[in-house]
Amino acid sequence: MNVLFFILRKEFRQIFRDRIILAMMTFVPIVQLIILPFAADFEVKNINVAYLDHDHSSYSNELINKIGSSGYFSLVGYPLSYHDGLQLIETGDADLVLEIPSGFERNLVRHGHQKVNIVVDAINGTKSSLGGSYLKSVLADFNSRLDIMIKSPNDAISLPAKRIEISSVNWFNPRAEYKYYMVPAILVLLLTLIGGFMTALNIVREKEVGTIEQINVTPIKKWQFILGKLIPFWIVGMIVFTLGLTVMYVVYGIFPAGSIPTLYLFAGVYLVALLGFGLLISTFSDSQLQAMFVAFFFIMIFILMSGFFTSIDSMPGWAKQISLLTPVTHFIHVVRLIVLKGSSLGHVYMELFYLILFAIVLNSLAIWNYRKTS
Repeated sequence: MNVLFFILRKEFRQIFRDRIILAMMTFVPIVQLIILPFAADFEVKNINVAYLDHDHSSYSNELINKIGSSGYFSLVGYPLSYHDGLQLIETGDADLVLEIPSGFERNLVRHGHQKVNIVVDAINGTKSSLGGSYLKSVLADFNSRLDIMIKSPNDAISLPAKRIEISSVNWFNPRAEYKYYMVPAILVLLLTLIGGFMTALNIVREKEVGTIEQINVTPIKKWQFILGKLIPFWIVGMIVFTLGLTVMYVVYGIFPAGSIPTLYLFAGVYLVALLGFGLLISTFSDSQLQAMFVAFFFIMIFILMSGFFTSIDSMPGWAKQISLLTPVTHFIHVVRLIVLKGSSLGHVYMELFYLILFAIVLNSLAIWNYRKTS
């Protein structure tokens, strides 16, 4: 233990001596956690709509006003022809074009039906599908109001037939705000970047400055050296995780619905696994640039296949298997369940088992691969 104590004292001195690295591990992630959730918002808003009104009737004006006041659309153009509307889409000035044909009001009153033309810019698949769905829902709501607006031949208002009324309740995220889904995952992402990159550069730095030979000739055992490299960054990681939870509550008003000790238990085990992964990369690499590129390669795969951006259920079978082999996938899933759903340890104990397995395997490989002789 005395040997481990001296290694830890050396590591902490090294961390506090380099103020840039210390700021990158503490201050920078907090700033990113404050900024990134506002940018990583997949909710589609401000959809630009251009419309062609060939009817110029009270019904067409009411439909256009309803679209403009829905909160999702911005009326950006009034083309005179269908060709002009397509040019607005080609130049990127409009996302949707709505064409209202002539005789719109007459056909609705006399025949009870009328087709409209919707042209969607499908370059951005998410925005086009959601924008088209939003516009269709506005048209459906406008259509339902016509049941009351249109009068029968004897001037009596014809009321719509009785329908099944559907009321829905959003569980765990009542207001359906996207930040509640993204902020916990971004906190995991920042923790991953700190743990993966900082430790991947750790042993390599000793190689580049030449101190690794001095350490290798000492009677320090391999497990003591790896543990001495791991513990300081584990402590820094837990401090960053605490600061992240504080920012999550103060800035976004998100407080974990589940047990906070359970959350810290998973964070502690996850950091051990991730730091072991970074140290494993560091034992293989000969320079900091090489370690950085290797760490970047794997961490990008971890992030993109962890369910951070897209649901794992929508991935093909082979991609699901790869995602289950990354600790980031399990930790993001657990953090969302504990923070939003209030899941207890009994509900997520299998995820803890996977993280412990990752921690044992990765750190064992790091200890085994570290060589005291060259």
